Amino acid sequence: MDASQRSGEPSEADLTVPDEESLARAESGHVDPGLVDPAPADPDSVDPDLGDPVIDPDLADPGQRLLARIVDTLVVGLPVIIVVRELVSGQRVDVVAPPAVAGCLLVYEAVQLAVWGRTLGKRFAGIEVVAAASQADTGPATVRRRPGRLGALRALARTAVYTLPIAVRPVPVLGLLASIFWVANAGLLYEGTRRQALHDRLVGTEVRKRASDDPPPA
Repeated sequence: MDASQRSGEPSEADLTVPDEESLARAESGHVDPGLVDPAPADPDSVDPDLGDPVIDPDLADPGQRLLARIVDTLVVGLPVIIVVRELVSGQRVDVVAPPAVAGCLLVYEAVQLAVWGRTLGKRFAGIEVVAAASQADTGPATVRRRPGRLGALRALARTAVYTLPIAVRPVPVLGLLASIFWVANAGLLYEGTRRQALHDRLVGTEVRKRASDDPPPA
């Protein structure tokens, strides 16, 4: 055994001289694909089985929630505004109409959510509001209880959180805060995996898609 092998240095036999083709590729900037490290995996394409959070497919889409809100606002808002315009004239309409719409919307939505878990707009959009499923960590697995009926108090509280900003719109400073609330309320739908708006998070509710043949939640 010679000195180079004993010292761990490569012998002349282990050294390879690049041929002309390799030199030409190096000068042209071409890199052998086999020498390039693979690109890192896209974090959005990680296998959900590895434990990364995923969105429950049974949760209502933001578009469905927006559609339901538009329908409910039209069902309640248009008749109320027509009546207010008949009873009030001038600039007072802008002061009276928002609280009137908010009050009617509070009764309209709270009663229907407490009894059926869905308003006319939510029926049209195919969604319903339920008490958020609770979770209990049991190691690698997660146990989730089935969502249930809201109840009168929770339905009232959820509706009040949403309708109060409508009622205070005529007040200049509060009207600005109401606008900020609606932007933040919609933005929270995209934060986390439960698609919960602020009024959902405060009272512990979630909005889910409803199959046509499902019985009401018990």
